[in-house]
This record gives sequence, C-alpha cells and structure tokens, in this order.
Amino acid sequence: MKLPQPMIPGRLVRRYKRFLADVTLEDTGEPVTASTPNTGSMMSLLDEGNRVWLSVSDDPKRKYRHRWELVEVDGPAGKALVGLNTGLPNRLAEEAIRAGVIPELADYPVIRREVKFGAENSRADLLLKAPDRPPVFIEVKNVTLSRRPGLAEFPDAVTARGAKHLRELARIVGSGAGRAAMIYMCQRTDAERCALAADIDPGYVEEWCRAKAAGVEMYALACRISPQEVVATHTIPFVEPEAA
Repeated sequence: MKLPQPMIPGRLVRRYKRFLADVTLEDTGEPVTASTPNTGSMMSLLDEGNRVWLSVSDDPKRKYRHRWELVEVDGPAGKALVGLNTGLPNRLAEEAIRAGVIPELADYPVIRREVKFGAENSRADLLLKAPDRPPVFIEVKNVTLSRRPGLAEFPDAVTARGAKHLRELARIVGSGAGRAAMIYMCQRTDAERCALAADIDPGYVEEWCRAKAAGVEMYALACRISPQEVVATHTIPFVEPEAA
C-alpha cells in the first residue's frame, strides 16, 4: 500500500489528548500539531525525540494538515520503523489475502468490508466468500508493541472491544455459519514472531484461548515499511500464551 506523498520527517515532542501530537519538522524546525490516527496507548512509541513521518493534506476542511503515520523507535533489537495508523491494517490484510500471502485464506473471489454479524452487533473487518466454500469472517488488529527482541505483542492496553470480537468469532464457528479468523498486522520492521501481552490484558488472553479452542484461526503478518509504502509480506509464528 502506497502512503500519501510527500512524507515529512520530524521529531516527536509529545502526544496528548489521544488524537494529537506536537512535532518539530526536521528540515525547517517549525513546530506543528499533527492528528494521530491511533487511539491506543502506543506504549514504547512515544519517547520524546523519536523520528516521525507525517503526511500532509491540502483539504481545507481538515483542522490539522499533518497526520502522524510512522515512527522510528529504539526497539529491543535496535532501530525499528513502526506504522501506527490504525486505518491501514484492514486494507493491508485485504491486499495480502488477494496476493495469497495467507494460503489458508487464498482464492476467495469476493472480499467484503465492514459486514455486520453476531449477537453483540459486531462488524467483521473482512468477509471472504466463494460459491464452493464456507464464508470466512475476519477481524484485523494493528500490532505496534515490542518489549523483547523480534517479538511483537498485542494488545498494548486493555481492550474489552477486542475480547468481544473474539467471542463473536467463536460463536460463528460454533454455530456452523462459517470459518472465522484473526489477523494480527505487525506494523514493525523488527517483528519476527507475535504473542499476546498477558500482563497487560489477561482477560483478552482468556478469550483468545477460548476462541482458538473453538476453531478461530490465528494469523500474524509481518510488514515491509518505508516512508513510501507499507506492505504485508509474509506470515510469522504466533507464539502460544504459555510459551510467549
């Protein structure tokens, strides 16, 4: 997926009010306020002075012209580029599925977005359909946290909504209505494995284990990331909670 161009480098001053960040532009030293398309905790991404990349919009209706897209961090194994925009993973997952990156989800001619399903009024991020196979309901999560070399972790904060999605997917499988899958989009250039952050949200881990036991499929994808594009390139191992 191509990122908006040009991408403007800067240095992070602070993130605040969840949706905003103050950045000093690298080339001019100009201070700007950028919108932040990530409502999570962004744990490990917010050190002052981190190099960031901002997209720029000329839309006069936008209050903030700059949007924070990428950040370079000192990760557990060295420098890593991280994609923090939570609006990208669904499209990245769709691109990856169409490209056959996940063989188990390949060759579905119809891919729909944001499809309502379940008793808790959830929406599947993606729905795969084919005339000769059961449909596949998919939920996609953005993964940006890493605290051990090569290991991406989800979630970075307690997520009741994420637990609800796991329950709904398990019900889909249990009812015989189709297959269900989670895709964890690891938007970090240092991600070699993916795991659950049990110390951050043990309730999510419990729901994940129940969902997996019920037949929900679990996939983690690594990404190639640059200021020009983000592309989901291949699957990586998902480490079971007991072994993480």
